[in-house]
Amino acid sequence: MAGRKQGDFEVGLEIKDGPVIETERLILRVPRIDDFERYAEHFAHDGSRHIGGPLLRGDAWRRFLQMPGAWLLQGFAMFSVVEKASGLWVGQGGPWQPDGWPGTEVGYSFHPDAWGKGYATETCTAAIDWAFDNLGWTEVIHCIAPANTASQAVARRLGSRPRGPGTLPPPLDVHEVDIWGQTREEWRARRAGAAS
Repeated sequence: MAGRKQGDFEVGLEIKDGPVIETERLILRVPRIDDFERYAEHFAHDGSRHIGGPLLRGDAWRRFLQMPGAWLLQGFAMFSVVEKASGLWVGQGGPWQPDGWPGTEVGYSFHPDAWGKGYATETCTAAIDWAFDNLGWTEVIHCIAPANTASQAVARRLGSRPRGPGTLPPPLDVHEVDIWGQTREEWRARRAGAAS
């Protein structure tokens, strides 16, 4: 761990030796403190309504801390997604399994200025490969609000299918979600077919 000294405290610690995945247009890496400004913008936007937003800045800060905390304690969480061309944080995506979660999820959420570019599909393809190769998962799911047609389209492009309604752990159980998913074997067969 490394950070910047501020008075008697070290702030802005980074998780060293965390995985970094590069795709054609994106870098997936462990979250950093510098990601927060764009994260807060994302969660202030009405487009975050399907994932618990919009959020005030303080609420966004508390939520932002979930991913670095999960990386430290579980060894995995959603990656911060950075656009290679601009260096901007454009979203997050990757493995996610809080206590009581309905399965081994690869989730995704993107800043409004990144919408419509195919970044969610590009991110999740790399993240699903990584999760199956490194975490021993046998399936991936996506918890999607029934009204979130954009996320449903991403799940379809990834080869996931609807499995029916799901329940998140309290206090999130008040949110209606559908579970989409596929097995590791289905994913690998699809990826092998796409490569040939």
